[in-house]
Amino acid sequence: MLIRKLIEDWLPITEIGIESDRERGASSALPPIYYLHTWWARRPLVMSRAAVLASILPASADRKKFIHALGIHGDPIKTRRVIDQANREKKKLANPYGYKRAFTYNPNEADRTWIIEEIGRDLETVLVVDPTAGGGSILVESGRLGCATIANDINPVAALILYATILWPNKFGTALIKEFQDICKQFVTVAALKYKDIFSSIDENTIINGYLWARTIPCPYCSGLIPLSPNWRIAPDGVGVKLKPYESDGLGSEGRICSFQMVNSLQHQSKGTVSRGSALCPYPDCMRVISSNEIKTAAKSGNMGEQLYAVAYKKRVTSWTKTGKLRHKWIKKYREPKPEDYDDKSIMKTLKKKLHEWGICDLIPSEKFPIGSDNRPITYGMPLWRDFFSPRQLLCHGTTVETFHNLLNDDKKNNSLTDIRKAAYGYLAIAIDTVVTYNSRLSTWDSASGRGIRNSFARHDYAFKWSHAEMVPLITGLGYEWAFTKTLDSIKKIICLTEKTSFINQDHNTMNRKYEPIITCKSGDDLEHIEDHTADAVVIDPPYYDNVMYAELSDFFYVWLKRTAGHVFPELFKRNLTDKENEAVANPAKFFGYSGARAMAKQDYVERMALIFDECRRILKPTGIMTVMFMHKSTGAWDALAMSIINAGFYITTSWPINSEARGSLHIRNKAAAKSTILLACRPRQTKNATTYWEDIEPEVRKSVYMKINEFEEAGLRGVDIYLSAFGPALEVYSRNWPLSRRTPRRDNSKDPYKVVPEDALRAARREVKQWRLDKLINSVPNKKLDPATAFFVLAWDTFASPRFPYDEALHLARAVGVDLDRTVVGRFAKKAGGYVVLLDSMRRKASRPGSPHRGARTMIDELHHIAYLCQKSGAAVAIEYIESEQLDTSHAFAAALEAALEVLPPSHRHTGIDLVGDLASASGDFDALFDIYHLKFKKKIDDPDQLKIHETSC
Repeated sequence: MLIRKLIEDWLPITEIGIESDRERGASSALPPIYYLHTWWARRPLVMSRAAVLASILPASADRKKFIHALGIHGDPIKTRRVIDQANREKKKLANPYGYKRAFTYNPNEADRTWIIEEIGRDLETVLVVDPTAGGGSILVESGRLGCATIANDINPVAALILYATILWPNKFGTALIKEFQDICKQFVTVAALKYKDIFSSIDENTIINGYLWARTIPCPYCSGLIPLSPNWRIAPDGVGVKLKPYESDGLGSEGRICSFQMVNSLQHQSKGTVSRGSALCPYPDCMRVISSNEIKTAAKSGNMGEQLYAVAYKKRVTSWTKTGKLRHKWIKKYREPKPEDYDDKSIMKTLKKKLHEWGICDLIPSEKFPIGSDNRPITYGMPLWRDFFSPRQLLCHGTTVETFHNLLNDDKKNNSLTDIRKAAYGYLAIAIDTVVTYNSRLSTWDSASGRGIRNSFARHDYAFKWSHAEMVPLITGLGYEWAFTKTLDSIKKIICLTEKTSFINQDHNTMNRKYEPIITCKSGDDLEHIEDHTADAVVIDPPYYDNVMYAELSDFFYVWLKRTAGHVFPELFKRNLTDKENEAVANPAKFFGYSGARAMAKQDYVERMALIFDECRRILKPTGIMTVMFMHKSTGAWDALAMSIINAGFYITTSWPINSEARGSLHIRNKAAAKSTILLACRPRQTKNATTYWEDIEPEVRKSVYMKINEFEEAGLRGVDIYLSAFGPALEVYSRNWPLSRRTPRRDNSKDPYKVVPEDALRAARREVKQWRLDKLINSVPNKKLDPATAFFVLAWDTFASPRFPYDEALHLARAVGVDLDRTVVGRFAKKAGGYVVLLDSMRRKASRPGSPHRGARTMIDELHHIAYLCQKSGAAVAIEYIESEQLDTSHAFAAALEAALEVLPPSHRHTGIDLVGDLASASGDFDALFDIYHLKFKKKIDDPDQLKIHETSC
């Protein structure tokens, strides 16, 4: 008989969600693994620890002790309510939780003794495996608990991060700190001489924060050089740039170029020269529009350049205090560029000489940018990896790699390349990567805050940047000094994360464990170094379908790391670029040129993940649990993941949604993005089921969803996340009863009309959540049924808390309510904008179709919009007159629609004290109008809007 694990019966999802939010809520207090090196989609440490610990403990384990071992030493639910109340009253609280963030807590001896008693053996005999370890959250927490741990990732960049995150701190402890400091000092000493002539000398009272560059193209109509930027703002206080175009001798003449003038107010800044991919020539005698295609043609032909338009710096100001003491203060300043800021001829001459030398030694990345899912670098004239850097940036990075090799070669000659020295070189390579990502043509100036340079991956793609910022690598407090300090701080804090565990002994310099973590770099479907049925738990955070193309993105780092860390750890960096062919992501670029590439990409993901899960099944003990963490809004992604799990011989026993957002933050609108990670507990299927009919289990799916969603709502889930939380219970029933078939065939053109797929269960879950939400929103009307169009409008606002949401999500919702999205919604009370659907408020709807009749409207949303429009335009009396003339005051359907609308539309400042902007502000006008109508005409028929109750104190 299988002993149920704790995760199969219980998980404190509300507490874990709040602590996950705390963990990520302050950028100044993030876990050190987050800022060691860029990686995508790390899971919170507290969530990872909960997943590991709940997967090895029996269901009977003491729940209070479990929460304590997680580091939750108070009542986060009660505290969050107090914080929400204080926020509404605009009060600040000092340390309201009364204990440190959970991730900072190391399980103590009492925690560990309790765990050992519960599982009946020493923790070092408990094997936890993560076959797609990525940024290492699961690995770190398994190790902190003291479990034997094996982690793997197909990506060499991830593998190096795993080495630095757990292997080296585990092996060398605090001795790493001095070794890294020593190598950094040597690096700066050698590099300083090489950097000497790259930048102009700057006085000691000035620090350059960044050189700000705009990409340029020649105007095809007047030959003027156009600096490209969507705006010329530099700081939030109005500091920016005014263009001063020089027309020379007229159209087509030489020397037509822009200079720049610093201004201190927004109204004096020049308008942007780029909008929606097209450019506007700024020269008064031209002013022509240059199309997106013309810009791309210029870029591909090598005619895209760059122009320095501003310099951000800090100036030290000296003054005397009243007591006669000398005081120094650094003031942020901005200025126009000077000739000495960039000596183009000198830089190009030096770079040309170095490129030949570096090319022979392979010190700079001259590989081609590979065709993939995001080809904008090629489109905009960056076909080689070195093209991602301006000439001076490339000269700096090449000099850096050259310095790295000088140090490494000296150590090899002196036979001083010890294991700990290799680790120090690994961290040095990581620090170099940090500078690379903050010093490329993809790194931008943060004009919203004016604080500094954003890294190249503020977004998870290769979005082209019209302007970029350049960092000075060797300058006090910035460049490498900043990167070395950041890396050193990360090393110290990672060691602190494990200093009280059994990873290392008290002096941190020698091993104090029987079992050292094992880290491998290979495909997750090939774990031959792990014996059959030896893992007690597999905890896996798999690739998120099509959300992140890890290999494509990490190439940016790989091309530099293989020229630095690759000479120390050659086993990781054997390939020309990262392995995209065997990566388990749904990437249509793998099937470029084939019809149905997207469907082929989905099938490829299903097959590759099934192979990984099959390997997990091989290594897992018959009594073991596989816990899968997954986060994606798309039912297609969930369908693919579920199919992979089932095809590998698993069934899902339980699911838990963990929401990292505050339960009380209901007033925050614009929450269209999913914020929940779903944890799926899976067991190997021992026997094959007989085929079950879908018609027999669909009611069970709906019942399972209905029983769970109230619980999940109590845990703080809202909007999109409620729908996602329903996927788990639906898939539990589906996987438990697999294989499935239809008793009666589908009425569509399916190749196999009797086939049942996980998406069928997900659609049933959506329909159940839809009805559950409508029942919640309409409390006081006997007939709660809304017409499909009105139901779509209400549920869209309820789900996304924003008028703007992805078209694909709109399509799923439309199917759930039974409405044709393109015929009934778009073009009527919504519009399509790119890949999004945007709901219109009554005023904008009227403006977009001023001639459309409202009388005799087909649906209640038409009536609501017409009444809201009349109320705002002509007054409440006119609107009420219309209601009475159409007998809407006696209509249950209208009362239900009004009650639901008042629960989902955003209330204005008048009700909440919160200022809304843009589309939300416009929609709040409809709320005000309909609330007035409710107050005057329907107050005895429907209840007060529940959503206003959270604002009662502040109102």
